Amino acid sequence: MIRLKTPLSKNDVKTLKAGDQVLISGRIYTARDQAHARLKDEKNLAINLEGSVIYYVGPTPEKPGYIIGSSGPTSSYRMDELAVPLMEKGVVAMIGKGERSDAFIEAMQKHRAVYFMATGGAGALLASKIKSSRVVMYDDLDAEAVRELEVEDFPCYVAYDIHGGNLFKHD
Repeated sequence: MIRLKTPLSKNDVKTLKAGDQVLISGRIYTARDQAHARLKDEKNLAINLEGSVIYYVGPTPEKPGYIIGSSGPTSSYRMDELAVPLMEKGVVAMIGKGERSDAFIEAMQKHRAVYFMATGGAGALLASKIKSSRVVMYDDLDAEAVRELEVEDFPCYVAYDIHGGNLFKHD
């Protein structure tokens, strides 16, 4: 088990290997398709993406007394092309579910970034690891708005690392 604190350094990313189980604590941001489409062209971001982690999630509305609704990962392949400009702006890790394209993996390795996989179907458990949530950009996108989440021991696995490791491929 590897414990990581955000923002992540390039050295943090360098030490990770596909298959490693990690617990992430600190600030992460949510962003899905529509937010990515806007963020990639944004010149003056309201958030600092250097060393940041983007979680592909569209949380359900929170119930009274809760910080956030169910927060399971969404399929990541839809963000493949849109993620590259964010890596160029400093994003070093993404959390989602499912495989990514060869072009994305190549860009991820070029930009020294890592892809984490969270367990699909575990949205309630993952939401329990979120200690605070606030919309920081694009509130008009509702569930797809960019949120700043404070997480504690958020569980993931390294799916793709910068060394060519791939959790989905077995030799």
